[in-house]
Amino acid sequence: MAVSPPEQEPTEPPPQVTKDSPQKGLLRGTSVVGGATLLSRIMGLARDVVFARLTGASDAADAFFVAFKIPNFFRRLFAEGAFSQAFVPVLAEYRQNGGLAAVRELNDRVAGALGGTLLLVSLFGVLCAPLVTGLFAFGWWWGGNEPQKFAMATEMLRITFPYLALISLTGFAGAILNSFDRFAIPALTPVLLNLVLIAAATVAAGWFEPQVMALAWGVLAAGVVQLLFQLPFLVREGLLPRPKWDWQYPGVRKILRLMAPAIFGVSVTQISLVLDTVLASFLPTGSVTWLYFSDRLTELPLGVFGIAVATVILPNLSRQHAGGDPRRFRHTIDWALRCVTLIALPAAVALFVLAEPLLTVLFQYGNMTPRDMNMAAWSLRAYTFGLLSFMLIKVLAPGYFARQDTATPVKFGLIAIASKMVLSLLFVVPLHLYFQLGHMGLAMATAGQAAINAWLLYRGLRQGGVYAPEAGWKAFLLRLLMANLAMAAVLLAILHYWSGWHDWAWWQRAWRMGALVAAGGGTYGGVLLASGLRPRHFRATS
Repeated sequence: MAVSPPEQEPTEPPPQVTKDSPQKGLLRGTSVVGGATLLSRIMGLARDVVFARLTGASDAADAFFVAFKIPNFFRRLFAEGAFSQAFVPVLAEYRQNGGLAAVRELNDRVAGALGGTLLLVSLFGVLCAPLVTGLFAFGWWWGGNEPQKFAMATEMLRITFPYLALISLTGFAGAILNSFDRFAIPALTPVLLNLVLIAAATVAAGWFEPQVMALAWGVLAAGVVQLLFQLPFLVREGLLPRPKWDWQYPGVRKILRLMAPAIFGVSVTQISLVLDTVLASFLPTGSVTWLYFSDRLTELPLGVFGIAVATVILPNLSRQHAGGDPRRFRHTIDWALRCVTLIALPAAVALFVLAEPLLTVLFQYGNMTPRDMNMAAWSLRAYTFGLLSFMLIKVLAPGYFARQDTATPVKFGLIAIASKMVLSLLFVVPLHLYFQLGHMGLAMATAGQAAINAWLLYRGLRQGGVYAPEAGWKAFLLRLLMANLAMAAVLLAILHYWSGWHDWAWWQRAWRMGALVAAGGGTYGGVLLASGLRPRHFRATS
């Protein structure tokens, strides 16, 4: 679609685009996003350590995590999910055809439509908090089994739900910056969330009764801080929107058309995790918390690298598609698949082998017990079987969204969600009845669902002629297999002699875990180098 800038405003050249080779630019962008995200994830782990000390695996902890998950779910579904995947390709099209003036006009209309909608949704969430809580924690509401926990979650949700509007607008601002290859600021923004929540838990908790209420107010404050942080950078780039309510604007209507199916296509994993929360509300106290901590460790490599790669390739794929360059489009997807496989496989192996020691090092303090760490370790091990699939989904889905195809991922997503429901029944019921490990069954079902979704996305790109693997994959996977087997052997050998994790002081745990990480990472990297893999293989031009 040809887009013309307004007559009264001359077309201005967009910010300069790097002239580097495609993979150099992608690698640099991924490094920026990955480094910033790593800092955010480290602060997130520090936040969770503070949470563990404050709440343990108690009723209050379960209630807060539900109240925190609900706006986060909608944030990932809309702000980081459907909206971002629909908005970025349309913005790239407007930029390609109309320049900066057309981009500004689009941003103004989108800001008005998005802001007004978020205001109404937030109002609904606050007024109907009991209903929303009941949908997400049905087991606490049904039959009045957990009235105190349900009431506490509802009260906190009234405070945390407006975070959805604030963080969605933050995501909108970040999507604009990412589209102009300004990746660092959006990637650093989540650090502020963790800093504010740490302050709420350590400084403000004493002002509230119960103390966990401080965390709910911390979530709301963090939303304000994150949004305000990004605005000056939009001003500097000349991209700060001036909201205009115009639902008939072609760009807004196109984004809405793309968003409707993308809500399911891009956020299948998030819907799956919410289903886990609903089912976990029927399981023993602590199940929600055990799943939360195991999911947090799975999210570490996924967020640092998988989401970083996906963030960088979407605007690049969108520009390549708009510019009619299918060869570079295929090469970008292949590069992304190799990158995430390089990281996902060793991360999954290491998390599986080190599950309980790692959880103990990070979270067994204060009210957290060795039993909590053992139970969380079971679900973490189950999640590791889906880690590669989680990452593949992140880099395969942009192959559809960049081409403004949101219908196909919807179909695949619905199949995956249906499979998750079946797998949950197959795994949760027997594991809960015979081993009291129902939460592990939920994690196993999530991993299986991710594998099905990733395979469908991959097969769709292959059958559509959009992607074909480039030469060298067999040798690449053989090198990874050798390196991962060597790493697992080294970690297991060391763990054979170090078995007192629950009894050691924090500093004894910390240095031993550092040694394990160094030994495992050194082995993995050493075997890859010995087998002939070099960093330049990930910087090669197409």
